[in-house]
Amino acid sequence: MALSGAVGVAAMMPDPVTASSSVGASAPQTVSVKLKVNGESQSVQCDARTTLLDFIRDHLRLTGTKKGCDHGQCGACTVAVNGDRINSCLSLAAMHDGDSIETIEGLAKQGKLHPMQAAFITHDGFQCGFCTSGQIMSAVALLDEHANGQPSHVTDDIADKAIELSDGEIRERMSGNICRCSAYPNIVAAIRDVAARR
Repeated sequence: MALSGAVGVAAMMPDPVTASSSVGASAPQTVSVKLKVNGESQSVQCDARTTLLDFIRDHLRLTGTKKGCDHGQCGACTVAVNGDRINSCLSLAAMHDGDSIETIEGLAKQGKLHPMQAAFITHDGFQCGFCTSGQIMSAVALLDEHANGQPSHVTDDIADKAIELSDGEIRERMSGNICRCSAYPNIVAAIRDVAARR
């Protein structure tokens, strides 16, 4: 009885040779993605499975946004979508059709560094530099979120819109961005510098 059951299950299993040859038989589905990236309209045909990170790097050739872990854990791929920071490796490009994207390349205006970029240089907020673009994009978003009264997990009174931007607040709000070189004190100093001048 058990033998016939096993034979019955085996008969239902697909032939590995046939199955593997049929997997790649159909062409990948492509979609048209229209975005505004750093103020410029972009329209590109891409595989529907393309992440926003790969779209930015491979299709638009904007390589300042880095692919670190590719799992949403390091923050190297941080970009702003409609003003909100996201990990671009966790999102499909097709999901952002019509959205406005800002990458590290879009921060400097008319040849002048963004204040956060300049502060990272002044305070040595990087060493190897691999995480720096994601760190800067998060830092810019952090200041906007703070200015809008958005609390963090360490905010004492979430109803209070006048949140003190303490070192603890900055560290918590930047906790999604990993620096393997451990330049954290300098990153915090750069953010405090820009916050003080706002």
